[in-house]
Amino acid sequence: MANQANSDQLVGILRDTVVALVRRDGPDLSARQLGVFLTVYLTDGPHTVRGLAAELNVSKPAITRALDRLGELDLARRKVDPMDRRSVLVQRTLKGASFLRDMRSIMTAAEQTARETVVPEEARKAG
Repeated sequence: MANQANSDQLVGILRDTVVALVRRDGPDLSARQLGVFLTVYLTDGPHTVRGLAAELNVSKPAITRALDRLGELDLARRKVDPMDRRSVLVQRTLKGASFLRDMRSIMTAAEQTARETVVPEEARKAG
């Protein structure tokens, strides 16, 4: 039962985070775009279209479309690999780093809200 409650809490944090991202001024990313963005920013690179497609188990055109949008928003950029001109590297940007920082703050607030909600609920059940 505790495992279910923890899972529900995590899903609630995700929901609150996504809702906050949608409501605020700024980019509104699809799940795929967010997955690509987070992979680029939270895992060690270098990142390539081919590598991202393999890691996320989606097609290269799907990664390309996500990167097109991330590029429009200046959250990531593509650069031809100087060592292998056939390969394209995905790079982080200052605006992307700022977006990730904002996202961390939003998630931290959502987690705090979830904790405050669970404690009174557990006290009510115990009493």
